[in-house]
Amino acid sequence: MPHFTIEYSANLDARVDMADVVEVVRKAAVESGIFPLGGIRVRAVQCEHYAIGDGNPDFAFLDMLLRLGEGRDLQTRKSAGEHIFGALSAYLDPVFAKGKLALSFDMQINDKETSWKRNNIHEALKTEAAHG
Repeated sequence: MPHFTIEYSANLDARVDMADVVEVVRKAAVESGIFPLGGIRVRAVQCEHYAIGDGNPDFAFLDMLLRLGEGRDLQTRKSAGEHIFGALSAYLDPVFAKGKLALSFDMQINDKETSWKRNNIHEALKTEAAHG
């Protein structure tokens, strides 16, 4: 962990490059310094069917959820969250300037007792760093 899931309205595809969005989030997560590199996942899921506010088809949304493991205190989570949200928000400034957008970001802490994982990426990154 951390795993970022971005859901966004389909009308954003014409306004923003989602490959850039996931990279902005990934980079900001790395910069926060609190997440293991091999655990970072960022994915974007387009929502083809959505309704916003009064139904105006020009309104758009981007909602990001971060699921992370236990063990980080509130101040550490807040600091990382503010950095990540700030980077994403700044990237989206041109979208806000040209249209109506709802941007949201929430963190969810997974209970380690009910969270199962299998990951060999951590070891690959350690090996790569040792030989790089």
